[in-house]
Amino acid sequence: MINTKWLQTFCTLADIGSFTDTAKQLHMTQSGVSQHINKLEQAIGQALLIRQGKRFILTDIGERLRQQSTDLIAQLQSLAVNVSLDCPYEGEVRVMSPGSIGLKLYPHFLALQAQYPQLVIDYRFAPNDSIDQALLNNQIDIGFKTCPDAMTELSNVKIAEEALLLVTPAELSQPDWLSLQKLGFIDHPDGAYQAQQLLSANYPQFQHVNKLPKRGFSNQVSLLLEPVSLGLGFTVLPAHAVQAFAKPEKIAVHHLPIAVSEPIHIVELRDKPRPKRIHTIVEEALLRFSQCEAYACTD
Repeated sequence: MINTKWLQTFCTLADIGSFTDTAKQLHMTQSGVSQHINKLEQAIGQALLIRQGKRFILTDIGERLRQQSTDLIAQLQSLAVNVSLDCPYEGEVRVMSPGSIGLKLYPHFLALQAQYPQLVIDYRFAPNDSIDQALLNNQIDIGFKTCPDAMTELSNVKIAEEALLLVTPAELSQPDWLSLQKLGFIDHPDGAYQAQQLLSANYPQFQHVNKLPKRGFSNQVSLLLEPVSLGLGFTVLPAHAVQAFAKPEKIAVHHLPIAVSEPIHIVELRDKPRPKRIHTIVEEALLRFSQCEAYACTD
């Protein structure tokens, strides 16, 4: 393999035409320049120069090497600059969150991409327990979670709270415990956790979601309230997922006596510096949470 330092010395010498001036430009000694040229010739196995006293001319091999190396040297010189560029509106941002948060944030992230086409949004909808592993596997850059784990490799910063709501078919006006048992539960990927939080605080009879009759399951948050609207069961969902449902007249949303909210955290790898494009996404998320009544923002 050709040493790029030797190649840069050779190209500079070929352009300037003088060992003395090349040494000055590269802040080397003349003997250092000669050593680089000798090592390059040994590596290639061909003479590159024909020395004529203090002057020289390039051999045919030397001329071809010079022609083919010019662009390469220019690319190497700009490489450090290019890789260190950190533009706030360029590059891919890989995001993952539960569905309710995604319903809120994804349209705004797409609007940001429409404004800055070089910013590429890769948004994945997933339950809480998938997000940490995706970060550790370098599958995403940032996550938004409602149930952070105490993993030392990850940083969790609380940025907002979202209310949890009991949702039943529209005809159920009083959601007493017997009525809920009769209806049964429509489950979803975070259903057990969210039902535990809200129902245990308001119904002394509640033990575990598994004790309720299961009437269905969906991992599509935008469709989760469809079976509820058809009278097939009840569920517990974050506020924004409820607000996004297209048939509000078909469901009843119950604000129980003991209000329960779940925190929203930004989750990142603890020791990984945050590029400016990730900071752009975080700032957009903070703005949208602060503007939505479904969320209570925190410092």
